[in-house]
Amino acid sequence: MNRRILAIALALCAGVGAVQAQTWPLRPITLIVPFPPGGSTDTAARILGERMRAPLGQTVVIENVGGAGGSIAVGRVARATPDGYTIDIGQWDTHVGSIIYPLTYDLQKDFEPIGLLSNNPQLMIARKGFPADDLKGLVAYMKANPPGHVTFVDQNAAAKVTGILMQKSTGTTIQFIPYRGAGPAMQAMLGGQVDLMVVQAAVTLPQARTGAVKILANLSPARSSVIPTIPDSAESGIPGLYASGWFGLFAPKGTSREVIAKLNAAMVQALADPAIKARFSDLGLDVATREQQTPEGLAAFHKAEIDKWWPIIKAAGIKVE
Repeated sequence: MNRRILAIALALCAGVGAVQAQTWPLRPITLIVPFPPGGSTDTAARILGERMRAPLGQTVVIENVGGAGGSIAVGRVARATPDGYTIDIGQWDTHVGSIIYPLTYDLQKDFEPIGLLSNNPQLMIARKGFPADDLKGLVAYMKANPPGHVTFVDQNAAAKVTGILMQKSTGTTIQFIPYRGAGPAMQAMLGGQVDLMVVQAAVTLPQARTGAVKILANLSPARSSVIPTIPDSAESGIPGLYASGWFGLFAPKGTSREVIAKLNAAMVQALADPAIKARFSDLGLDVATREQQTPEGLAAFHKAEIDKWWPIIKAAGIKVE
């Protein structure tokens, strides 16, 4: 008798779950951006969120939560109710490089991948008037001046790791200047308050096109298809100085497969829109392949990034207390 009652209860629960999945979403969805407004993550999230509204039938509300390299925002998603109403736009900084921070969640176990949005070239830029025009000239300038003479923006994990790797590979020393996100950091760069910055193309291309900043290199093994005129790291003067950039959507662990599928379908539909592709291209973002846009595609991509970068970060002893 007890087994029969249990079976009926389980069937009822399954039925309720199916109904909830069919009717979801019933209210706006919060897309958390782990950095302040004005950066590349914020820009991409707003473009995508607006286009996902129609297929979802609900507004996608953008909420900016800055601090600790994005780890505060991602922790909030990890602790959120797994009902699909709270998700985040993650990236290398927040879902790979943030192990340099003391985290209260597990980057590998506490999230459900929704899909990869884009692969994003990371650029090394310098303030207007900076003496060097490429990485070779930068190294020469740093060696000709006292250690720490050149200032370097530390606005996220990717920037921190890249700066440390550059020091190790060139035998130079830079002075890290912390900022809470790419938006505020870019304002400091435009004001001539800092010398160097590693940033996604979406943040800096508009300023570079007007001559407000100068691009020293695309920190990739090869040139990007959307910004082919910018030399890669080796061409510019520091072979092997690479920084990984990408955007993907994540939900809390335990979010149902049906809800993940609806979120993914809305994301895929948005990325297939020629207008969205054009806007991403203008920002220097390479839209992910259709295979990478699936939850399984992002899961495999995310694992590969962790397997590649965590040993490098740990071997370098990079950590933020």
